[in-house]
Amino acid sequence: MKKNRLIKITLLFSGVIFSNTLSAQDGVAELAQVGPDASKLANAYLSPIFKGFGIGLNSGWANTAHSKNLGRFDLRFGITGAMVPKKDETFDVSTLGLSNSVRLKSGQNPLSPTAAGDKANGPIVEIYGNNGKIRELNLPKGANIPLIPAPQIQASIGLIKGIEVSLRGIPEVKLGDVGSLNMFGAGVKVELLPLIAGKKAGKLLPFDLALALGYTQFSYEKPIENSDPDDNQRIEAKISGINAQTILSKKLLFFTPFVSVGYNTSKTSGGLMGKYDVIDPVLSAPGVPVYKTVSDPVSLDKKNFSSFRSDVGFQLNLAVLRIYASYSVSEYNSFNAGLGLGIGK
Repeated sequence: MKKNRLIKITLLFSGVIFSNTLSAQDGVAELAQVGPDASKLANAYLSPIFKGFGIGLNSGWANTAHSKNLGRFDLRFGITGAMVPKKDETFDVSTLGLSNSVRLKSGQNPLSPTAAGDKANGPIVEIYGNNGKIRELNLPKGANIPLIPAPQIQASIGLIKGIEVSLRGIPEVKLGDVGSLNMFGAGVKVELLPLIAGKKAGKLLPFDLALALGYTQFSYEKPIENSDPDDNQRIEAKISGINAQTILSKKLLFFTPFVSVGYNTSKTSGGLMGKYDVIDPVLSAPGVPVYKTVSDPVSLDKKNFSSFRSDVGFQLNLAVLRIYASYSVSEYNSFNAGLGLGIGK
């Protein structure tokens, strides 16, 4: 019961992070007014959220190099907290390559808060059309989120030849006004020494060595509040991650420390979907904007990162109870912790 409650709290917290940073009320939807440059601004603003979630999706796959014996299995729940560095709390508007129709107002600081930054409005940009300046717009303020949480719910089972497969999944969960989310993933771990030396592996070398590969995809959707149902306005984000690592561990009774090195990548797709009223730069006059209806005005399509990572941590086996914890150095440093229930080694 306590574990189920922890899972629900984590999912709700993850949904709230997305709701607070992607919601129209926080200014992301208003970016649609800047036309073709809206996607550049939205991607820069939301980048640390997507990076943090990508790190989390790639975490917690394995906490030991030993693969489970044939038919042995466990079920675990974990959570990763990715720490947003200071450099990603702001972005420089002047480096985004915006068109001439969107200009930073004279005298404004070009540094604007990202979603993880301070709760202060960004600089003022001016929107121009064919007939001159149409209006001004404050870029959205930050949500002051220094830590990006991501959940993992995973089942693993041992197969033959030192192979272990894992599945991750969260069926679609609707969290009311926060939105809905789901997750799925699959991974495989291959213990190398038994493949090379067979049953004598344990006598030849005093440690376990494995290669592991995992893929996870997290999806989020939230309808825009107070919008016309016929417009089907909604926020969508789909974040995926791939993690490959080499793991080295040593079992000491019920305690197994491990280290790993590897490479991980992540990307995001989605955007502001549905029909929106957007400024028409041709028909608008100075101070008198004219609007036209545009479908899906903000596109989120970016590679979050592609980088090396290293992990150090441990696993405790207490009868059927498993306790996991690790720390990772990568695009964002992060920590991972979790609990599990398992049968056999």
